Amino acid sequence: MSDEDTGGDDGGEWEPPHREAFDHDPLGHARVRGGMTVAELVEQYGHAGIGAESVHGAADVLSEMWADDDCTVFVSLAGAMVPTGMRRIVADLIRDGYVDALVTTGANLTHDAIEAIGGKHHHGEERQAGKSLREHDEQLRDEEVDRIYNVYLPQEHFAEFEAHLRDEVFPPLAERDGAVSIAELTAELGRANAEVNEREGVSEGPGVAAAAYEHDVPIYCPAVQDSVLGLQAWMYGQTSDLTLDALADMTPLTDLAFEADTAGCLLIGGGVPKNFTLQTMLVTPRAYDYAVQITMDPEATGGLSGATLEEARSWGKLETDAENASVYGDATVFLPLLVAAARERVEAE
Repeated sequence: MSDEDTGGDDGGEWEPPHREAFDHDPLGHARVRGGMTVAELVEQYGHAGIGAESVHGAADVLSEMWADDDCTVFVSLAGAMVPTGMRRIVADLIRDGYVDALVTTGANLTHDAIEAIGGKHHHGEERQAGKSLREHDEQLRDEEVDRIYNVYLPQEHFAEFEAHLRDEVFPPLAERDGAVSIAELTAELGRANAEVNEREGVSEGPGVAAAAYEHDVPIYCPAVQDSVLGLQAWMYGQTSDLTLDALADMTPLTDLAFEADTAGCLLIGGGVPKNFTLQTMLVTPRAYDYAVQITMDPEATGGLSGATLEEARSWGKLETDAENASVYGDATVFLPLLVAAARERVEAE
């Protein structure tokens, strides 16, 4: 049997095959030390592969987007981000000028207001030793405590929130002529949160909606009725002149996108906020120039929550040459990491 038959060495000098997919870019090894900054750590991620490289790429895009003074930045916030401790991060981004429009859920706004007026979320357990998951949650129900995975919220805080809406938020809106936009509702919520927070001397800050109100950043909540906030607005409207117009926000939101010199988005979680933020570009002559998303959802389901930003490009939601990056993982882990790294870079310039 010949060397050709066995694949053996014929004694000639080996030459690499023609390679188009392969690019010579040797992997490095991350180096960490005590006392390094978050930006330095994320820079080390760039030497590695898999998720570390994705985080490094996302920090690059986020930094570039925030460093672009002509960029209008849209942030979508879905999932249990406020009740799990991300409230101050988002509020600080708004106060420090990193957000031009926020798209979020009624649930996040509900939990934001609860903290603004003195309520607190608490560390809890997703399971209790010696009890089944069902027994654990039945006990919590008897004790009037709501569970968000490993976070607890006593139900009396919802009663306080509902009273806050009836006494501080809804009455001024009901006195206006005609229907009220959702953005007007969220602005009034922010005003009331800030006022009560200061008046009552609440130890926690006034939060996300208050920061947006104080800095004239619109908050859009396209599925507000899917929350205690929306439910209470509907109930109040049964005995008052309060009426919400779900379509009224479309014009100012579209105008903001239409007038942007460049546009970027930070998508935290999926759902309605992500889609609402991305679809805005479908009615403008342009698309997003920058996009970063953090999600735990897989793309193979075909759902929007896990859809890649490359897929969004096919719809015309991203420019063909847009800078974009995706991080697949828990946003309570990766949002603080990315924000800290990107802010450190931008603010050092």
